[in-house]
Amino acid sequence: MAADSGSAWPALSIEDANRKLAEPGTPLAVSEGVIDGISMKYYPEAPPTIRFLAEASALHGDRDFLVYEHERASFLAHLKAVSHLAHALKDQFGIAKGDRVAIIMRNYPQWSVAFFAALSVGAIATPMNSWWTGEELEYGLQNSGAKLAIVDPQIYERIREHVDQLPELDSIIIARETEEERNHPGVYNLEDIIGETNDWAGLEPRSLPDVEIAPDDDATLMYTSGTTGKPKGALATHRAVISNFLNSMTCQARMYLRRGEALPEPDPDVQRATLLSIPFFHATGAFAILIPTLLRGDKIICMYKWDADKALPIIEKEKVTTIGGVPAIAWQVLEHPDRDKYDLSSIEVVSYGGAPSAPELVSTIKKRFPEAAPGNGWGMTETCATVTLNIGEDYVHRPDSAGAPPLAVDLKIVGPDGKTLPPGEVGELWCKSPSNCKSYWNRPDATAETFRDGWVVTGDLARLDEEGFLYLVDRAKDMLIRGGENIYSIEVESALYDHPAVMDAAVVGIPHKVLGEEVGAIVQLKPGKTVSEDELRAHVASQLAAFKVPVEIKFQSEPLPRNANGKILKPELRNRFKPRD
Repeated sequence: MAADSGSAWPALSIEDANRKLAEPGTPLAVSEGVIDGISMKYYPEAPPTIRFLAEASALHGDRDFLVYEHERASFLAHLKAVSHLAHALKDQFGIAKGDRVAIIMRNYPQWSVAFFAALSVGAIATPMNSWWTGEELEYGLQNSGAKLAIVDPQIYERIREHVDQLPELDSIIIARETEEERNHPGVYNLEDIIGETNDWAGLEPRSLPDVEIAPDDDATLMYTSGTTGKPKGALATHRAVISNFLNSMTCQARMYLRRGEALPEPDPDVQRATLLSIPFFHATGAFAILIPTLLRGDKIICMYKWDADKALPIIEKEKVTTIGGVPAIAWQVLEHPDRDKYDLSSIEVVSYGGAPSAPELVSTIKKRFPEAAPGNGWGMTETCATVTLNIGEDYVHRPDSAGAPPLAVDLKIVGPDGKTLPPGEVGELWCKSPSNCKSYWNRPDATAETFRDGWVVTGDLARLDEEGFLYLVDRAKDMLIRGGENIYSIEVESALYDHPAVMDAAVVGIPHKVLGEEVGAIVQLKPGKTVSEDELRAHVASQLAAFKVPVEIKFQSEPLPRNANGKILKPELRNRFKPRD
């Protein structure tokens, strides 16, 4: 895109900015090499392992790292707890390199300690969805072959009756235990090992256990958030997880070069704070927020569960600089009726991903927080979260794009015949990146479908423009076919979002005897706003062809149902519509 009339922006093209940031010897340098038998680009200057990052976090000293209600843990206190637990994992519980350690709890400070402790002894950290039922948790523990599970009391109550079906699960450690005594064989109390959060600072300093870990050793087993079928465990290496935040850092640094500005020097006196609204067990929570925050020396404020009413006073008190998660959460803060009662001026970034976002969201952010940088991106569990990031002026100019990839990432659009399509054409998105996972755990069939010679076959329908900006069109499985015509649900959802009364929207297919499917929509309205079904249908009709206009729209005041990772549960929504003749 050309610069605005009378403006010097952009000072550099995407291609030139990417190449400048990737020059040899720089922190974001990119080289070509062979990783696990596959030729690809990678970051040669990347930190070698996640264990290395944990050790380096000592440099941030007594700064707050994790805040949860009345509990605070500094970087040094957190590292002490990590080291003490790591020694216990190795010496007391016999955890060896490659063993799976399941981590299943809410966003408590103990989640982070368990995660880094497992990784520091060479184990495969295996986060699981804390929303899962006992049966689902049994599946995850059985599928992963976890030797140890670190859980909170609520999770323990869900899995205790399933333990007999898990012969490989040797031990369970309960964090934040409230029972006086469990007296169950193989069940232990985390506080007996590391104490409570506010006590971690008083632990004796200990070095991490002596374990050899290499960049391409297995690090994490992160379960997908599919809304249908059994979740699959995506296996990633230390290199892949670390490459995720280097992808993100490149996109952020590129914003300054596009403006014609020098890259800012880190200010040791400035600490930024993220209000965490998504689970740590999600790839974004663990890979795109927790690990980069540890590296930068910033702060994470956790909540028991996301609640916009409680978020506003927290933003004011903790001087939160970054909010977001999925677009619906950003909207809840922007449109909250009590927003003006609190000082939210500390907010610098409103970022989101994981779900389609309305272009109107960008302009609303700029209106509410003129100094804040809106940001949107694309990634998935199989790519260890962030692949592209669209921020700053690029996002303002292309509010419907998920951004352009950094130099280390290759994207291509593939047609039904397997051939690469030219810019502007819609097909299936494929991604090749050093941040890609390597396989699905114990699923060779699914691995062969998704992981092909370094590429992840995403299942997303998308297009790329001439400069490489990514535009998501739909999930392949969410595309509607009405009388032989393809209808991309995101296109219809964007038209719904464009109405000033709409906060959130989801489009699904309604079975039709003759046409196959027709368009249905469920809409959440903004507080205090009203619109009729006919008015909203007319609004969509003013932008899209008649066959794309929803034949039926259902309204609700509460948020749309989503899984823990922010994806709308469309199968549940489809059940709200009756088939049509």
